Amino acid sequence: MASIYESPDQPWRLSIAPMLDVTDRHARYFYRLLAPKALLYTEMVTTGALIHGDVKRHLQFNIEEHPVALQLGGSEPEDLAHCAKLGQQWGYDEINLNCGCPSERVQKGAFGACLMAEVDLVADCLKAMQDAVSVPVTVKHRLGLDYNDDYGFVRDFVGTLIQKSDIRIFIAHARNAVLKGLSPKDNREIPPLRYEWVTQLRQDFPEARFILNGGLSDVEQMYHQAQAFEGIMVGRAAWHEPYRIREVSRLLWPEVNHVQIDDIIQAIYDYAIVQRQEGVPLRFIMKPLLGLFNGQKGARLWRQSLSNAQELNKGHPELLLKSYEHFKNMSHAVSIGNP
Repeated sequence: MASIYESPDQPWRLSIAPMLDVTDRHARYFYRLLAPKALLYTEMVTTGALIHGDVKRHLQFNIEEHPVALQLGGSEPEDLAHCAKLGQQWGYDEINLNCGCPSERVQKGAFGACLMAEVDLVADCLKAMQDAVSVPVTVKHRLGLDYNDDYGFVRDFVGTLIQKSDIRIFIAHARNAVLKGLSPKDNREIPPLRYEWVTQLRQDFPEARFILNGGLSDVEQMYHQAQAFEGIMVGRAAWHEPYRIREVSRLLWPEVNHVQIDDIIQAIYDYAIVQRQEGVPLRFIMKPLLGLFNGQKGARLWRQSLSNAQELNKGHPELLLKSYEHFKNMSHAVSIGNP
């Protein structure tokens, strides 16, 4: 295993999930400020996008994001090996294969969750990726397909991958993926959570590590499950209420300095100035911050201000500082999370 997985800091104790149209490099820069040691994942990048598209646009990231993992979507071993090698060349700390996304768009490309029905192909893909790179290769998967309630399916899936490849790190979304009839949003909510199955996987395969994903929203719950498993992966909670990421990070790494919200706002402002000089639209930088104060007085004003199309089109990063000042005046608080 690569050094980040041998480190006592265990960055995989808290991971930010790959989320399509969410975890771009600007969101990841923001999440890094909230959680200094969390492992950040890119959006899923398809092999076709890298082989035939703009590699820099898809793989560029900020050095502050380390440790950062690239998630790939694909089903051709040779293509995945090529793209994994690109990921390592660009400096990613881990390469992850998506075997969990249930969207119809992904299914049409014959990858994502539907790959779980072809475990031998998945093993070939992972082996090809491992042969191409020296950084860790991991897999993100569901517990089953459609309405199959047989634990044996995921047990055999994991067991086959361990037998036929050197994969030892599994990110288990603790639900089934329903391939027909449910939207991606429904697939995150309707199939029942089965944390006990992931616990059973740990018992059946003690040589592997299992990171729990799915339904993690409450800070106390996140902290508890991070102790129960080798780590947790948090998705929509990071998007809808990102301050929770900072809270659970402080619990997991109490010895680490976590910057105050005032300083986070200032850091994003400084970052926005640099990104604007490179031609990045301001809306891309502000988007991840919309949920920062959800549940607090003034949160609605904050969201409205940062998503004002007319102001965003002006492209002035000062919008962030003005919005934060207005929020503090309304909330009568110095800032959320400050002592």
